[in-house]
Amino acid sequence: ASKCGLTPQYEGLEKLFEAKRAQGLEVLGFPANNFREQEPGTDAEIADFCSTTYNVQFPIYSKISVVGADQHPLYAALTKAQPAATGEGPHRARLEGFKIATNPAPDILWNFEKFVIGRNGDVVARFAPDVTADDPRLVSVLEAELAKSA
Repeated sequence: ASKCGLTPQYEGLEKLFEAKRAQGLEVLGFPANNFREQEPGTDAEIADFCSTTYNVQFPIYSKISVVGADQHPLYAALTKAQPAATGEGPHRARLEGFKIATNPAPDILWNFEKFVIGRNGDVVARFAPDVTADDPRLVSVLEAELAKSA
């Protein structure tokens, strides 16, 4: 989300993408406006913001809904496959401290929640929004998956 306190994570995700893309890493961005309307722009505005502000080179797809009655089927499948997120807790507590209602698991908590999908298409991990791209928990899962053959 372009208007979220976690937005600077785009920089780390781009660095991770650049560092590991030769090994087969793909980073896919799915903007959503589900959380306090922190992604209000059009698809073109979002892509331009990501590119000009954070030099994002990985694909940013059209805005979708990641929770609720209009949840995109991709996120329904992701959350069903991985109902719990590694690192869950600190961000939820921070939001609740600001009196912001949060979604219970398995729903997406907030912007920048991350899923790792293996070369075989299986969802192998899910990370809370405040787990950054350089977090050893995320990096170790990625490296283990990238070491596997297709």
